[in-house]
Amino acid sequence: MNGPLLVFDSGVGGLSVVAAMRRQLPEASLSYVCDNAMLPYGTKPDAWLVTRCVAVCEAAVAASGASALVVACNTASTVALEALRARLSIPVVGTVPAIKPAAALSRSGHLALLATSATVNRPYTRRLIETFAGHCQVQRLAADPLVGQTEAWLAGAPLDRDVIEACLAPLWQDPELDTVVLGCTHFPLLGEVLAAAPPRPVTWIDSGDAIARRVAQVVSPLPTLPGPQTAWLTREAPSLAPALARYGFAEVRCLALDEARSDTSSPSSTP
Repeated sequence: MNGPLLVFDSGVGGLSVVAAMRRQLPEASLSYVCDNAMLPYGTKPDAWLVTRCVAVCEAAVAASGASALVVACNTASTVALEALRARLSIPVVGTVPAIKPAAALSRSGHLALLATSATVNRPYTRRLIETFAGHCQVQRLAADPLVGQTEAWLAGAPLDRDVIEACLAPLWQDPELDTVVLGCTHFPLLGEVLAAAPPRPVTWIDSGDAIARRVAQVVSPLPTLPGPQTAWLTREAPSLAPALARYGFAEVRCLALDEARSDTSSPSSTP
């Protein structure tokens, strides 16, 4: 297949990865799919997430003719990557919190992982920290309200600075903290707001550039297709169209799902 590179997320967070791919792979043709009907993913049970991610991605790959899938979501990557690679015949690139480069960059050895509750609490994340930052002091901070802030902001609503400050406040209790890993792809979209928040200089690190480099390694040649680049949604959301257009997706469509396979009822339980 020589179709576009398909970027997948539960919501608009994957647009931060799209931005990195546009910078590093400017000629590549991209498509985007977000499961906005079931946002957020971080509160859903693992088994449900695997089924849902596979159903959405299979439908989006078929609709777009994608040549590769980029799972631009930490939660989906930690639970569904193996299943997606087993079901799809195209390369699948996942997202990993940038713990390794953060540990190498930090001078004080005091880091923080800012992510969703699901990512912060997963054994996968703990193993990642033990493997690459075992010599560091790592604060793990859940900041789920930042996901909602990002979604609402890109849809045109104002940011609630009090909510953002409350989410970040625990970070500043460590006077030696010098590096913060953005472990949710939504968070880099708030880059200017986050950069202005610390009471002292702090380095923020995300995975976008590393994902773009990995895509260039596994997909060759990169697809360069004419015509409008398409974003797919699982629920109509006209308010998102301007934001998607700013990231290069002039065409927005609703994705048709097999309801029997995608389990469209949102589960009430949490992991």
